[in-house]
Amino acid sequence: MCGIAGYVSRGGWADRQIVKRMCDQIRHRGPDDEGFYSDRECAIGMRRLSIIDLAGGHQPISNEDGSVWVVFNGEIYNFQELRRTLMSQGHQFVTNSDTETLVHLYEQEGIAGISRLRGMFAYAIWDARQRRLLLVRDRFGKKPLYYAQVREGLYFGSELKCLRAAGLNLEMDPEAIRIYLQFGYVPDPWSAFAGVRKLLPGHWLTLDAKGNVATGAYWETPPPREDNPPELSEAQVCDEIRRVFDDSVRMRMIADVPLGAFLSGGIDSSLVVASMAMQSRLPVRTFAMGFDESKYNELPYARLVAEKYGTEHHEQIVKPDAVDLVPRLIRYFDEPFADASAIPTYLVSQFAAQSVKVVLSGDGGDEFFGGYPTFFEADSMRGLDAIPLWLRAILSKAADLLPYSARGKNKLRAISRPAALERFFESISFSSYFLRARALNPEWVLPQDSESLRRLFGKSILSDEFDCVSQAMHFEATTKLAGDILVKVDRMSMANSIEVRSPLLDHELATVANRIPNSWKMKHGKGKQILLKALGDRLPSELLTRPKAGFGVPLAEWLRGPLRPMLRDTLTSASFLNRGFTSARQVNAIMNEHESGRRDNSYFLWVLLILQLWFLDHEARSLAPSDSLLTSPL
Repeated sequence: MCGIAGYVSRGGWADRQIVKRMCDQIRHRGPDDEGFYSDRECAIGMRRLSIIDLAGGHQPISNEDGSVWVVFNGEIYNFQELRRTLMSQGHQFVTNSDTETLVHLYEQEGIAGISRLRGMFAYAIWDARQRRLLLVRDRFGKKPLYYAQVREGLYFGSELKCLRAAGLNLEMDPEAIRIYLQFGYVPDPWSAFAGVRKLLPGHWLTLDAKGNVATGAYWETPPPREDNPPELSEAQVCDEIRRVFDDSVRMRMIADVPLGAFLSGGIDSSLVVASMAMQSRLPVRTFAMGFDESKYNELPYARLVAEKYGTEHHEQIVKPDAVDLVPRLIRYFDEPFADASAIPTYLVSQFAAQSVKVVLSGDGGDEFFGGYPTFFEADSMRGLDAIPLWLRAILSKAADLLPYSARGKNKLRAISRPAALERFFESISFSSYFLRARALNPEWVLPQDSESLRRLFGKSILSDEFDCVSQAMHFEATTKLAGDILVKVDRMSMANSIEVRSPLLDHELATVANRIPNSWKMKHGKGKQILLKALGDRLPSELLTRPKAGFGVPLAEWLRGPLRPMLRDTLTSASFLNRGFTSARQVNAIMNEHESGRRDNSYFLWVLLILQLWFLDHEARSLAPSDSLLTSPL
């Protein structure tokens, strides 16, 4: 696990010192080692967190004649199999690392070889013979990769702070901020800065000797389908799930350093721990976080799993003063990011890092096996498709005319939406359209028919080919997963120099999951039914009957209590109000409403709070114009 950075200069020699400055910014991603390589117009570098081949895995790594070089962030779980194949084809290896596999695979198969990788990765290959740079990102977007093309060349890095260190002139992208204000994160391919983009999951990018940039996809997440004809019986599907799941866990237990698991007390992390315990000779080390507020505390369920499998279990309680971490966490994210569960994710990573360098997690089970309760909300809207458009227009007008405090106003607007996925978002969004319209100045409310939304959702929101449940599941498994869940896990774990591996986010397991009819996943108001039929016998019975819970925080209570002064001071400050997102009257109205208990506006207030803190951090870190090495992005 590492952080990578580099650039290709247009019409000049690349400076290795610039790349070193870029990599110095991500030392937390790789505190064990660093390495650099430069070749005329190209310079690449990395920071390494040593996990496999501790002595011999120094990067950058080249092929036999030094004509192909790689810097790599991630893990290739099938590298030993690929290594054997490549050696049989005449390739010579000098290390036992998974990194070296990438240069020989590129030599043998070029871009086509990417599809053979099983793992999480972001890497850059410099082909000195063709004077070509290749950037690659894994299928689900577990590992980040930013890039910017400017007049001086193309720059890339694992985090935005790498580009800042290179001197890139970072200017806010208003459209990205509008999207953030609706969703609480900046989804791929946008970044918070104009001209800086994230390489999409499952994609590659090349820069050739003439300066031409090309991109392409080597894999797309297969969409689930309600009408999938069962290829196998339920019993056969359960056998396949068990086989692929256990194989996925086994591959992710390969490490030359101490290894453990996050154990939340939920179904997914518990299944991962169960599989680890069944395949390990030693007790699994497990780490759990809880809260004093009982409805958010899952520690009792985590203990049940720990006791069943005799794990070496560790627990910690999150206190409200943990929010003091937020300014530090904003610096790790580099962009506005309002998922408050980043706080316990950081703390559990910090806690685990005292004992291990690698942990396995349960991320991905809900997205691919129908675990979110909101999928049932989408399912309940099927009957609304029959409402004619003329009647929807009337309902939309009626919703607009109702007073803000009227009960059912948001529901009426949701019903009036013409597209099924639009209705889904309106009904489950943490910030309804009317809340955003009330709290924000009009230019910062993202229009529902905006081109950005169309690009963001793609065919999943526009096509009648998929039912609403499939659309919602596909959105969660692509846009939300890559832009929110995996960003949180990557930044918070890397902030503590610890690697997180996600067996449920194995592309072979995802392919199996999306061949299964949705009706086998979601039954009788409960999700993940086929997963539990396959693996549920491994869990304590209490976990099978408990209601679904997320890795959330008591945000509403904190913002009415210990965090109230910070919230009010920040959102009523001249610094925030002068930015033009809202007015004192608007923001006071939603804060008063929340404090009185009339509505829970906690998530949207958190979105605004994080946005202001991010601006303050960005401004504090911005280079003076005279120090900028680069011009504005093209």
